[in-house]
Amino acid sequence: MGQVLLWILTGIGRLLKPLTGRLVASLYGRSTPPDPSHRAPGGTMYARPGAAAPTPHTPPLLRWLHAWRRFGRSWWYGPVTGAVLALAALFEIPLHHRQAVSLLGGFALASTVPLMFRRESLRPAAAITLGALAASLLSGQPLLATTAFAGLYTLFLLAQQLPRQSTGVLGVGSVVAVGVVYVASGSLDGIPWPASLVAVVAALGLGDARRTVETAEASMDEERERNSETLTRLNAVQREQAVLRERARIARELHDVVAHSVSMIAVQAETAPYTMQTLSPEAKNGFAEIAGAAREALEEMRRLLSVLRAEPNAEPAEVTPQPRLDRLNELIDSHRGAGGEAQLRVNGAVRPLSTTIELSAYRIVQEALTNARRHAPGSRVRVELDYLGDRLAVRVTDDGSPVPVTRVENRTKAMGHGLVGMRERATLLGGRFAAGPRAEGGFAVQAELPVGQNRRS
Repeated sequence: MGQVLLWILTGIGRLLKPLTGRLVASLYGRSTPPDPSHRAPGGTMYARPGAAAPTPHTPPLLRWLHAWRRFGRSWWYGPVTGAVLALAALFEIPLHHRQAVSLLGGFALASTVPLMFRRESLRPAAAITLGALAASLLSGQPLLATTAFAGLYTLFLLAQQLPRQSTGVLGVGSVVAVGVVYVASGSLDGIPWPASLVAVVAALGLGDARRTVETAEASMDEERERNSETLTRLNAVQREQAVLRERARIARELHDVVAHSVSMIAVQAETAPYTMQTLSPEAKNGFAEIAGAAREALEEMRRLLSVLRAEPNAEPAEVTPQPRLDRLNELIDSHRGAGGEAQLRVNGAVRPLSTTIELSAYRIVQEALTNARRHAPGSRVRVELDYLGDRLAVRVTDDGSPVPVTRVENRTKAMGHGLVGMRERATLLGGRFAAGPRAEGGFAVQAELPVGQNRRS
């Protein structure tokens, strides 16, 4: 007998399979079969030239779900659903052989219309709905399906919003109210009392479960946000470590490439007077100047390496103050000691300027003197500083080298990197810079630095 019943069910399933397949396809969507004309001879699919790309198709069921979610998040969800429930209650009243305009109709509207405002004022709306439902039952009015749903839905919403202790008190009160209705009136005589108690408890339990799920989702969202912040901080730390590693690599490269060579220059310049006894006093002074310049460059290199190797939060390393214009005489003397001729002329009222302005002017003069020694050895250099009202003018000129080392018209190209550095110093401060051959011979470097801004004590 069981085998026969199984055969019957299997046959019914096979008969209904096409119908169920079409129903599922209409709800969840069905992929369009490929066009055989788009298949290559080897079996590979290809796109027809000029044909539009296939557009993704959303299944009808998913479209309905998305539309319902958008409707549930809108502001008019509460008023519309509450009004529909109230209209359903009015249409249900004639089924109980009552007039819509009656005491039952008033209780039905009082039990459903407040749900239109449940999102804005849940507790007042719930009090009116449950009170009207209890009054309707105690007065002997028949129970409507719509008002019963309104009451259970109100209990669900309250359990979802109230704390667990308050939900327990609400459950006890609801059970007592149902018992009083069974004792005092006959409105619920057609419904077994266990079913009523189960419905009340189920509504409250579902609301409490929903609240638990929302709390868990909120906790998970907070945990994900904390994890995201932790990952962001970890990425920042990794980037900082990468920067530190890169700085350490640069420091190692500078040390390996430059520091060793500069140290050798200093050592050889210092030992030359002792290994060559026939050196003139001028040559000995020249070697001393070379050794001093090499030692100074080596000291600046060490300070640079210490900065590159320093940790971001470490205490700042001890550094010497940056040179200012009051050390221009030392720079001129150093140039003279290297065999050059230089004169310094200062025009205008000398006044202290900001550290940035004075350092930029000092570096421009230093680079110009270096270029003069390199590209025009033996030339006479003239350094002029003009303290004007709103700017500081720096001018460094030479009359050309008596030895044709570098032709004057080619010096701009030969001094490219130095000129770029000087121009950047001037333009970053909002000033102007120019350099080029002079009409009377030689080369000139001019810079104007604004002193009306960036002024610091």
